Amino acid sequence: MAHAAAAPVGGRLMTPSYLVLLGLVGIAAAILAWRFLFGIGSVTALSDAYPWGIWIAFDVVTGTAIACGGYAVAILVYALNRGQYHPLVRSAILTSALGYTIAGLSVVIDLGRYWNLYGLAAVWSWNLNSILLEVALCITLYVFVGWIELAPAFLEGGRAARNPGLRRFSERWLPRMERALPFIIALGILLPTMHQSSLGSLMLLAGPKVHALWSTPLLPLLFLITCIAMGYGGVVLESSVSSRAFGRPSEYRLLAPLGRIAAGLMGLFLVLRVGDLALRGQLGLLLAFDRFTFWFTVEMLLAVASIGVLLQPNIARSNLFRGGMLILLAGTLYRFSVFLIAYQPAPGAVYFPSVGEIMVTVGLVAAEIAAYIFIVRRFPILAALPPKPAQKVARQETPVAHATG
Repeated sequence: MAHAAAAPVGGRLMTPSYLVLLGLVGIAAAILAWRFLFGIGSVTALSDAYPWGIWIAFDVVTGTAIACGGYAVAILVYALNRGQYHPLVRSAILTSALGYTIAGLSVVIDLGRYWNLYGLAAVWSWNLNSILLEVALCITLYVFVGWIELAPAFLEGGRAARNPGLRRFSERWLPRMERALPFIIALGILLPTMHQSSLGSLMLLAGPKVHALWSTPLLPLLFLITCIAMGYGGVVLESSVSSRAFGRPSEYRLLAPLGRIAAGLMGLFLVLRVGDLALRGQLGLLLAFDRFTFWFTVEMLLAVASIGVLLQPNIARSNLFRGGMLILLAGTLYRFSVFLIAYQPAPGAVYFPSVGEIMVTVGLVAAEIAAYIFIVRRFPILAALPPKPAQKVARQETPVAHATG
């Protein structure tokens, strides 16, 4: 299953902004060294009431949804046969692979007794009724699947390498990898479907500890819908930013319809969300005018605004960017609310992330951006640029020149 032609962006890597990203990564690495030496309590505000903080609510639960662009675009291209979106596939899968890698790393960081992680490989001791086990296995497998899906891009880059051994390896394995891709892609669609819905199922176990405005049997479905919508929103945002940052033509003709699909999914989310509250008789909770009413209202406004922006006829490129951002903010707030804002583990229990937790999250995001820039500059991820107009004119003028000569 061949991808559309792609080419490395090229250019200088160590720009001032790239060095800032590396500096943030260095700060996070220093904090993490302290965390692994002196324990998780030394750098976090976590407690027995709140064993999960932003490293799970943002880095894993929200981060994997933002990184679902590869999953969402794969559904369009490979399951629904919308081949016109093929140029977006590689960059979307790269975002997914990086996002899920960061999520897996965050899980390790968040484990109090990380040295027991080897238990995940002890198949004989698995609790097959555990939702957490399913989430852990699916995220771990999807990290590998994401990088395998990207392998053709690295092998294509290897074919142009100076090292003859690397060139031979790439030429030998590229055809084999392309033949295996349909099976890998099928697995790449299955795994996020499973664990994204399971993240919603996980909070079903919390029962009444999650506020009734968010606690519903529809949590698995709502988590699945938001991850796909956020995936499309993430692709719109990533493509818009990379076009501007690398001075490339905009992929507007693909992004505008993608935005409308995301808006449709967000509309479905709104209908299910409000309809569920009405059927369960919980709409009266909105009259409490407390902090839960506030955050629910903000979530609804963000969702409505994203739909209004993305469904504009002949939408401007700037509004397309804003619409993608609104989709991500609406989905982020919904997921953040279920795991932190609406989660009330005990009376009087309060959690606010420490500076250490925030800086680690900032460093992980910086690492993801730095890795993205490095890979697209060195390997064929983004669609190749069309020939320059001057070259076309030169080619067109050649026969005329011969004829008149």
